[in-house]
Amino acid sequence: MATGLRPLHARYPYFERSREAVREADVSLVAAARDEAVAERALARVETVLTEGTVGEPERGTRTELLSYPIARVLVSLVDQPVLVHRYARAEAEAARERFVADLGRRELKSAPGNRLTLEGLLEEFDLDGAVRGTGRAETSEADTERGDGYEMGVSSYLSLAADRRGEEWRLVNRRLAKGWVALSREDVLALLGEAVRQRVASGLPLSVPAEIEAPLEEAVATIEERLAETNLIRDIDTVVPELFPPCMKYLLDQVQKGEHLEHHSRFAITAFLSNIGMETDDIVELYMVNPGFGEEITRYQTDHIRGVSSPTEYSTPACATMQSYGDCVNMDDRCERISHPMGYYEDALEDADDADLTDWRARESEAEAKTEAEAGE
Repeated sequence: MATGLRPLHARYPYFERSREAVREADVSLVAAARDEAVAERALARVETVLTEGTVGEPERGTRTELLSYPIARVLVSLVDQPVLVHRYARAEAEAARERFVADLGRRELKSAPGNRLTLEGLLEEFDLDGAVRGTGRAETSEADTERGDGYEMGVSSYLSLAADRRGEEWRLVNRRLAKGWVALSREDVLALLGEAVRQRVASGLPLSVPAEIEAPLEEAVATIEERLAETNLIRDIDTVVPELFPPCMKYLLDQVQKGEHLEHHSRFAITAFLSNIGMETDDIVELYMVNPGFGEEITRYQTDHIRGVSSPTEYSTPACATMQSYGDCVNMDDRCERISHPMGYYEDALEDADDADLTDWRARESEAEAKTEAEAGE
């Protein structure tokens, strides 16, 4: 084990103390990328996100496990698919939450310096030590804890961390709020700390990777890209809910439905997006029928080409940076500020939405047609 590297560092590689330990050990990313064991574990860390939704089983060796985290971030950056970034960060966060629960479960043991996890240390790690406080009932009443009376979090911190949590129980209106403090259970606190991990892991991705680090990882990157193709990650949404589209796509779809003329880049963007979320050629062509100068043959050809039906490549939705460069980025909202791709935005919005709000547009159209036919037959 490298001097100064401890099991806790490998277990929580996104902690500041873990990053400091790596710096003190004087281990370069170039050397880590060339280390076969480290690169193999980093590959597994990303690959199992695609196959199992987790970051896989940890490596026994502290050094290997710890260094696999920054190299995994490099791999995610080199593949550069926003949905992968999103899912990888979530998988690391879920692993963190599970470890928090396990490591804090044996509360009768006193923390050995640097080797054991404490809730106080966790809160301090994420600058939440002043934002979370116990109510005095967390340790004595299981019923109180289940009710959300064990801890309290400052409302601004709560809103920041709970914004991406799914479920009605995370809405502020469903929480006890008193004098700027939100009631939480211990489990709630750990879930929100997991969200803090997700935000930290996702921060800065994708990274700008120097060539000397990229070169030894080319094979691993190719493996992940192959796995992406096999799992069809970009096309696994297959849910069309226009209300949840990113603002740019809402605007372009609105322009299409109004019969407005779209520039080529705009037409490509909305067509690729609709294709990537599961719409078939017939559905997309039908949308364009109201456009001036509509030609079914050319529209069908272009759509099939973008969808990869008549071409060797299935085209991805342009990233936000590309949308901005063409002037197609409009009406930015808070989610746009932290997500760099329309597909990432849409998947995030779908995950946040209540199931009752996820009625597919195509299902609505079918229901409307059925109703019209039924009324006509009466």
